[in-house]
Amino acid sequence: MAKRLELKFLNEQNKTVTIALDQPVEPVDPMLINQAMDEIIAQNIFTTSGGDLVAKKEARIVERNIYEITL
Repeated sequence: MAKRLELKFLNEQNKTVTIALDQPVEPVDPMLINQAMDEIIAQNIFTTSGGDLVAKKEARIVERNIYEITL
């Protein structure tokens, strides 16, 4: 099962920007994620076509199940 942490932000054009991290450390600490997202916004680390990141939208863990099919 593949897991990914998705950090979703809003940019200056109010569009959603997603930063995804594979294989997150578990259990996830919501306080640390909140702090990391605040720091990403404060440091203006990432550039988007819609401008700077200006707000946090959500964070979530996405799981995928992969089943190989023998041919």
